[in-house]
Amino acid sequence: MGGLEHLLAALSPLNLLLALAGVAAGTVIGALPGLTATMAVAVLVPFTFSMDPAAALIALGAIYTGAIYGGAYAAILLNTPGTPSAIATTFDGYPMARAGRGDLALTLACLASVAGGLVGAGFLLLLAPPMATVALKFGPVEYFWLAVFGLTLIASLGEGSTVKGLIGGCLGLLLAMVGVAEVGGDIRYVGDFKSLLGGIDIVSALIGLYCVPVLIELVATPARHLESVSRVAGFQLREAGALIARAKLNLARSSVIGTVVGILPGAGGSIASLVAYSEAKRASARRANFGKGEPEGIVATESANNATVGGGFIPTLVLGIPGTPPDAIILGALLVQGIRTGPTLFTDQAPIVYTFVWGLILATLLMLPVGLLIGRFAFRSILAIPKAVLVPSVALLTVLGSFAVHNNPHEVQQMVVLGVAAWVLGRMGFSASPIVLGLILGAIAERGFVQGQLIGGARGSVWAEFFGRPISLGIIAFILLGLLWPWWMARRARRRSGAAGPAEVGRG
Repeated sequence: MGGLEHLLAALSPLNLLLALAGVAAGTVIGALPGLTATMAVAVLVPFTFSMDPAAALIALGAIYTGAIYGGAYAAILLNTPGTPSAIATTFDGYPMARAGRGDLALTLACLASVAGGLVGAGFLLLLAPPMATVALKFGPVEYFWLAVFGLTLIASLGEGSTVKGLIGGCLGLLLAMVGVAEVGGDIRYVGDFKSLLGGIDIVSALIGLYCVPVLIELVATPARHLESVSRVAGFQLREAGALIARAKLNLARSSVIGTVVGILPGAGGSIASLVAYSEAKRASARRANFGKGEPEGIVATESANNATVGGGFIPTLVLGIPGTPPDAIILGALLVQGIRTGPTLFTDQAPIVYTFVWGLILATLLMLPVGLLIGRFAFRSILAIPKAVLVPSVALLTVLGSFAVHNNPHEVQQMVVLGVAAWVLGRMGFSASPIVLGLILGAIAERGFVQGQLIGGARGSVWAEFFGRPISLGIIAFILLGLLWPWWMARRARRRSGAAGPAEVGRG
């Protein structure tokens, strides 16, 4: 574990300045729709090559954690996830902003993000080697069942209609199958469009499915984007702190979920926030308010997606396996610096690693004043911007964001087509969230299923490969719990209402 000397090294003026600048820059970039945390880190990497390795890591980690939090601004104020990790934050953040409580939602997101980030960084500091060993035991079959578990969340994302949610999830799975198959190389659903050979780009799809419908609605409706209130507090620490204290179990559970999901390579903050949101909704006595402006929803999503930052660094540093896309970029920067990752990293180059971990913790703490300061003016600014300026500005950012990932104009076309389709489906009562979840998890599920089937066939039993591994059985148990829990709660509620009826009649 990192000692006092490593903490003091992280507290050097240069490292503190890099952490502060990184968090501020990351927050601003993350708040802009279409500019993801991956892009924020990628832009900064060339500037770190001449830095000391520990300082370079602190700068990259700070901009990463700031960008993950920054996505909450657009999610809450524009109903547009600034980053993929902020998808679930739109569910309750935007309704709160529409009700004139956007300042409270932003403050709540900031506090939850700091708490989740500290939990993830704490796990990185204390438990990196043993937790990375557990993550190494996940094979294709475990990833398949994990993706299936994620798909069971669709029932809670349908916004009123489970059937429409399932249909949306199936549409997402179909979109995930477009292009060349990762295993086998089969070409599917491409037609005469060669630009679809690479499949549907996740970032372009995300921008289209969430941003374009919002822009169309802004143009189509004469009402203001957000409700104006007589007094905008800027930030409401007392009320937000009380809500955080009341939701402490939700905060702890969601932070652990985010850390664990972050450890699993390829999962990321979007899956973590959706899983945490679903679990918070199931466990809450106020589940009927979720999706209508429930503060517990923001606590769950923002603590989970920020916890993935620390969690994702565990396999990156210990095993050399990136936990998330930004981790892959940071891993490349480490190799340029001459740092070789692996189990011996925490012993052979302990000063660099532990200084970085303490720097990540300090950057997370600095996110509190930076986030509150930016949030103080963000709500007022969005309120003051007229639609005639807001809509073209956001539209430009969506085009730039979808083009800049791969410099591919075809991905801009994908974004526009999916966005218009999402707007039409939204008018019919279909939510974009199940579609996005199906798209994200579809590739993971297909890859795990096909690889598991091939491995099982080579070992002589496909059935044993899928149902004979301890971790797989544990995930299957969670899947069954997730499917049966809503049914059991509904049955319990019917029994209670049935028992209350005769009792009231007897008293009458």
